[in-house]
Amino acid sequence: MLKFELSLKTFASSFVSKIKFLRKSFGDKRFILLDVGAGNHSATKITNVFPNCEYHGVDLERDYNNSEDDFSAMKGFYQLDLTSLKFDSIPDNYFDGIWMVHVIEHLFNGDEVIKALLPKLKRGGFLYIEYPGEKSKKLPSMHGTLNFYDDPTHVRIYSVGELSDLFKSHNCKVLKSGTRRNAAFIIAMPFRIFVNFIKGKKLQGNIFWDVLGFAEYLWVKKL
Repeated sequence: MLKFELSLKTFASSFVSKIKFLRKSFGDKRFILLDVGAGNHSATKITNVFPNCEYHGVDLERDYNNSEDDFSAMKGFYQLDLTSLKFDSIPDNYFDGIWMVHVIEHLFNGDEVIKALLPKLKRGGFLYIEYPGEKSKKLPSMHGTLNFYDDPTHVRIYSVGELSDLFKSHNCKVLKSGTRRNAAFIIAMPFRIFVNFIKGKKLQGNIFWDVLGFAEYLWVKKL
């Protein structure tokens, strides 16, 4: 039963956008990942789908929805305040991928953080970044965040254009970018609404992210 539940969770995780772009980048090959924002059991979810991943996490807090199983799945963990731009403890030219998913909107200097992390990425490595876009400011307010300002820790709006210029000026190529429209999540939306209703829970704003265009993303390669 435990193995079945694990397989089901692994299958469900494979539809998440950050996982899909890991698959596009590395397939089943061995790779070294720096996951910036390593809470919510991200280490376990990623290494279950990619057993050949050497996972390293970065976060402000060690225990943000992480268990000992998650830390067992990590090769390294860096507890850092990203805004300080002090990344000496993270090795240079070491990582095949750097993933930053819903992180920079919490940083007033997210652009400078990206610049400071790029030396950590190998030449030919990939970077995936996702964040609430400009459109999120115009969406209705909802429990669990549908409008940018629903989350009081959001401090700055970024854009595909701004970040594309940053990457191009730092010897990187933008492979794909735009508004996140995860087809699997859009198809599953009625089911997720129904499950919330049956369980008597409040609807979460993130159920509607993909159909309403809440988030933007960039998939980048370092040249």
